[in-house]
Amino acid sequence: MSSETELVAQPKRVAVVDDHELVAMAVQAIVDDTPGLVFARHETSMKSLIRPGQDADLVVLDLSLPDESTPDENVQAAVAWGASVLFLTAAENPFLVRAASQTAALGIMRKSAPREVLSAALLAAAQGECVPTTEWASALDTDPILRSAPLSAREREVLSLYALGLGAREVGEMLFVSENTVNDHLRRIRSVYHQLGRPAATKVELYRRSLEDGFLPTPRHG
Repeated sequence: MSSETELVAQPKRVAVVDDHELVAMAVQAIVDDTPGLVFARHETSMKSLIRPGQDADLVVLDLSLPDESTPDENVQAAVAWGASVLFLTAAENPFLVRAASQTAALGIMRKSAPREVLSAALLAAAQGECVPTTEWASALDTDPILRSAPLSAREREVLSLYALGLGAREVGEMLFVSENTVNDHLRRIRSVYHQLGRPAATKVELYRRSLEDGFLPTPRHG
């Protein structure tokens, strides 16, 4: 057998970055039962994973880590290190889901996915293949909390700033537009939500809608 064949036959190394050991143990069990994969190690952050001498080909990355790192930062770090990324999520944070979908990650899988689905996804991602996202796209279409309002980029900016507690005048100053323009945007935003059957008459309701649609990050607890 040639050295080239031996190199191709080498199993792909899978590392897990998740602050819950139980999740890492579950992923390791799937990896151990999947031919062509071998478990590398478990870390609780990308900072602790990255070290001289790359020892993982695929990073299975929790979408929401307690160190407040962003999906884009983590994916960039993994790619620079030489590894691909597959996100795992409970889909509890639409803002992070949106952010992850804009990175170079190979896919986003639900933690609740069947074992055989996760095994196939891990194997595909470890080979550098994009994981089919039909199931994920379907979840986005059918999950009301992820069904966002059709707002323009400027309307999303106005909503995000206003929902965080700024007044119309302050929002205008930050965006270099008049207070009247901000109020016009707010009227349009409220009208859109009203048409969708999702009340947004008050500032509190606008804040809730911005969280639901992923225009603001979900507050962390603890």
